[in-house]
Amino acid sequence: MPYHQNSDLPDSVKDSLPEHGQDIYREAFNSAWKQYDEPEERKGNRSREETAHAVAWSAVKKVYKRREIGKWIKKE
Repeated sequence: MPYHQNSDLPDSVKDSLPEHGQDIYREAFNSAWKQYDEPEERKGNRSREETAHAVAWSAVKKVYKRREIGKWIKKE
């Protein structure tokens, strides 16, 4: 279930990431959704959706870091 716009993202993503972080998340999720469509391409027993969310968070963590209160800020 790819996300067409940031407003379609899960609340946990929208509530914690700034707009740019949401863009990164959405683009990475959608890319992983296409890439990992076959179960043998995924690690362990992860579902396609679990894999795509993991990839998306990994992409966000390259640019942003999590603050103690749950919000994410851009790395310096």
